[in-house]
Amino acid sequence: MHHAQADATRFTIHDLRFTIYQLMTNEEIARRFNQMAALMEVRGEDSFRVRSYRMAAEAIETWPTEMEEIARSDGAPGLLEIPGVGKAIGGKILELVERGTFDAWERMTVETPVTVLDLLELPGVGPKTAATLHLKFKIASLEDLRKFAAGGGLEMVDGIGPKMAERIKANLDR
Repeated sequence: MHHAQADATRFTIHDLRFTIYQLMTNEEIARRFNQMAALMEVRGEDSFRVRSYRMAAEAIETWPTEMEEIARSDGAPGLLEIPGVGKAIGGKILELVERGTFDAWERMTVETPVTVLDLLELPGVGPKTAATLHLKFKIASLEDLRKFAAGGGLEMVDGIGPKMAERIKANLDR
């Protein structure tokens, strides 16, 4: 009796591991590439590279076959069949499928925390304003922005007028 219990547990753990890998669906890969593009935009990086991530994300999201399946059956050459997927992005898809992340993302999020993207959720805060807040004022989260706004910081930001400052404060308080 006790032996059967141990087997059942081992099975569950195996299923869990399988589930973790399954999370990298096309939608999830596309989401990560869109996040990467948004982070690059906030960092003021090359718009051509930003666009390449967005285009790949769009193609991947609507692709009928899962990237994982393509990677398993055809490897990198199979991924290159997808519009907008070149060698560099193909390599990143392989990394995502294999380990749920990719090196460029890891490096980027060490320097620019993913919480910076929360700034873009605020009405009136677009990529340019988020970039200014992050690069000039070292704001990396909504919490940072709350403190900054409370201290009257928004009034010092180019491109944020009094009305916009009020709107951002009101949205932060929600």
